[in-house]
Amino acid sequence: MEEKKTEVKIRPMKEEDYRKVYGLWKTIKGFGIRSVDDSREGVGRFIRRNPSTSMVAEAEGEIVGAVLCGHDGRRGCFYHVCVREDYRKQGIGKRMAVQAMKALQEEQINKVCLIAFKKNEVGNSFWKSVGWTFREDLNYYDFVLNDENITTFQ
Repeated sequence: MEEKKTEVKIRPMKEEDYRKVYGLWKTIKGFGIRSVDDSREGVGRFIRRNPSTSMVAEAEGEIVGAVLCGHDGRRGCFYHVCVREDYRKQGIGKRMAVQAMKALQEEQINKVCLIAFKKNEVGNSFWKSVGWTFREDLNYYDFVLNDENITTFQ
């Protein structure tokens, strides 16, 4: 795998980025995409609610990384953090995370969390390597409110 050496710009995600971001998601092995939440309408709603906190990494007009980031007024959360395979190990994921965290701080949010699938070895290794704390003191629970919001894995 050849490493890319082009300039990568980190910027806030816009609704117009959806097609390219969704295309990136489709290339990520093991990535879960929800039929409703990750649709154009679902992502648009998320970005309108959180207009400055989600980020993309752009190189040569292509989206090579993305993080959906939002908050509820108290705590931020990262969703769908990914970097295209041929752009990994260049600090892009960390740069996107830092920009998103700075945006959260500007909105007076003091803590951010994320969920990584246990089988996501690349992601789990990355988050630990950049100083995130693995929590062993809590359990995570879900309750499905919309059975039509089906997750498919790449």
